Amino acid sequence: MSLRSEFETFIGAIRFFTRLSVPGSFGYGRLSLERAVRYYPAVGAIVGVIAALFFTVASFFWPKTLAVLVAISAAIYFTGAIHEDGWSDMVDGFGGGWTKEKILEIMRDSCVGSFGATALVMMLMVRFFTLIEIDLYQIPAALIAGHALSRLCATYVLAALDYARDDGKAKVFNNRLGWGELALATVCGLLPLLLLPPQHVIMALLLALAVTVWLARLFKRQIGGYTGDCIGAVQQLSEVAFYGGLLFRLP
Repeated sequence: MSLRSEFETFIGAIRFFTRLSVPGSFGYGRLSLERAVRYYPAVGAIVGVIAALFFTVASFFWPKTLAVLVAISAAIYFTGAIHEDGWSDMVDGFGGGWTKEKILEIMRDSCVGSFGATALVMMLMVRFFTLIEIDLYQIPAALIAGHALSRLCATYVLAALDYARDDGKAKVFNNRLGWGELALATVCGLLPLLLLPPQHVIMALLLALAVTVWLARLFKRQIGGYTGDCIGAVQQLSEVAFYGGLLFRLP
């Protein structure tokens, strides 16, 4: 595969997974979007770098709590809240539906239900409170690693399960990833972990993988696969699980 083709695929991933403005017409082709998932963790690392930069600048002027809020807000803005929306819709669907058809119907509804609203508020609170408990100088690295790893977890779900709908925005990723593509995604997702102390990373990695496996099994059992909302939910929950794991200490 040519370098130009890989570059177009990478730009396609940025266009699909963020709202970053990319000049030119690169990455709009269907083939680029189909292959874009291999760069999903790399895009996560970019989002993490942006959040880390916002946190670093904000921390010069405001207390740690406000700087964390700025970092969280920046990540949400530059991704268009697509993952938060997916988390909310997934909880609504699985919380209110009893059959595959009903779950998919609820997740497609643009209205946010009580399950989804509550879950979204709780997710934002947990993300905030875990981040402010991390050492001030480790927060930038935690943001980069958390955003990259959580998207790697979502990539594994994409690779392991079938798409649950007949149509939808995420159906473009229904082609199973090859070993080379998974290896590339894995490297991009795990490399930022080197920015953090190894003794803290192990538990964080295990917790993130544990919630990913749990969600994947839930999706498989309830709807026979994934949807775009499910992928957003995996990213959200594995991210906060990672932050929580960084704080884990044996008594």
